[in-house]
Parts: sequence; C-alpha cells; structure tokens
Amino acid sequence: MSEAGTVLVDRWIRALEARHAADLSFAEIRRGLQALSSLYVERRHRVPLSDAFRGAGKRAAYALFYGPLHFLVVGRIVRDLEALSPPPDRILDLGCGTGAAGAAWAVEAGGAPEILGVDRSDWAVREAGLAFRALGLRGRARRADLDRARLPGARGAVVAAYTLNEIESAARNRLRERLLDAAVGGTRVLLVEPVARRAVPFWEEWSAAFASAGGREDTWRFRLELPERLRLLDRAAGLDHREFAARSLFIRKPSASTTS
Repeated sequence: MSEAGTVLVDRWIRALEARHAADLSFAEIRRGLQALSSLYVERRHRVPLSDAFRGAGKRAAYALFYGPLHFLVVGRIVRDLEALSPPPDRILDLGCGTGAAGAAWAVEAGGAPEILGVDRSDWAVREAGLAFRALGLRGRARRADLDRARLPGARGAVVAAYTLNEIESAARNRLRERLLDAAVGGTRVLLVEPVARRAVPFWEEWSAAFASAGGREDTWRFRLELPERLRLLDRAAGLDHREFAARSLFIRKPSASTTS
C-alpha cells in the first residue's frame, strides 16, 4: 500500500474508534471479537454470519477488527494478481459488510473507481457508506439481494469477500453464472474466501467453472503488518493474524495488447 493509502487507513480506523469505542470498554470489544472468532471458525457451517451484526460488542469488533483486516487482505491480493491496470471505473462489492473489500481495491487503484456496496444488513450498509467517506472514496451502499445486483460493464469489477457462503444454494448458482457471463464481457471478478474447505463446501465446483472460463484459483499465505489497534485486539482476544491465509478466484478478459 502506498504511503497515502496508509494515511487514509489510519484515518478510517480512528473514525471507527471514535464511533464504536465511545460507549464500549476495550474488554467489551475484546469479548465481541472472541465471539466473532468462534462464529467464523467453529460455528460458521451452523450459524449464519448475519449473527455477526447482532449486539454492540460484536458489531464494534467486526467494524474495528475484521473490516480493516479484510481491507488489508483484499488489497494485498489485488496487488499480487496485478488486477489494477487499467483501474476499474466502477467496483461492485457484493455482501460488502463494512465496505472493506471494495474500498481496498479502490484505494489500490488510486481512489479513482466508484464503489457500490450491496448487503442485506442495514447496519452494514450504513457502515460501508461511512467507510467510503472516511477513506475519501466515491461510493455508496444499499440494501439488496446479492444475486440480483446489477453487475458493472466491461470496465468495471466485482468483488465478493467472505460472502458466498451467506447466499442460498440456488441463488449462489445463479450468481455464479451471471458473474461468468459478465467476465466474458470484460468485467473483472474477484472472490475471496477462507482456506478451510468446510467454510466453502461449494468451492471446487466454482473453481472448476472459473477455470473452464479462463480464470485462476490461488491460495495465499502471507504476513500482515497490522495497525497498532488491530494488534492489540488480536493479542487480547488470544488470536494471531500476523500470518494470514485465504483463497481466491479471479477472472478477467485479456486486453487486446495481451492477445495481440
């Protein structure tokens, strides 16, 4: 991330702290983070992640910890995939949560793309809008079904990070076909999910479909330089995100210069 990007992220985290830590103690946020960790790691296959937004402690922990963490992860993946050139003119963030994934891609692209975040949670939609503003990005978020969102055109991009497991199976399959059709027209598509297979039981099917359409699958393991607030929460909750793993699917239509 550029120095300017780092300054923006620091400003975003300070804004999150001012809003979410004003009425909660550090211990309350730590307990919320521990509950979220259990939800993600131990109970994701039984409990919907929409539960992450229930309760002030969990909402604060999600906003203060997992939002910036996902921002760092997606930003790193976008850079390593060389998905920035040319910068997309519009980014659709499906299941945007607090807006982290779309914002990461936009910041890495120099802040030029316009972001549309889509989520089923009113709380998440509000948070995403505030995040875009804090990061100085052009963006908005709205509440909608993820599989019905209008996809951007040939100069646009779609990102869905830690989202697909939240969609009912038939709707998820419809979305897969729509994403692949959009990719044929030139839309860049990036999907990011956990490495654990049980969290994404549909992954092999999606991976095969993306490979058949000319996409790629990657497994990522890298070290993260966490901002100080995230390091404190990570350690206090008994977690360790200094190293991070994720898997991704990415597809883009080759440009004329690549194919000539």
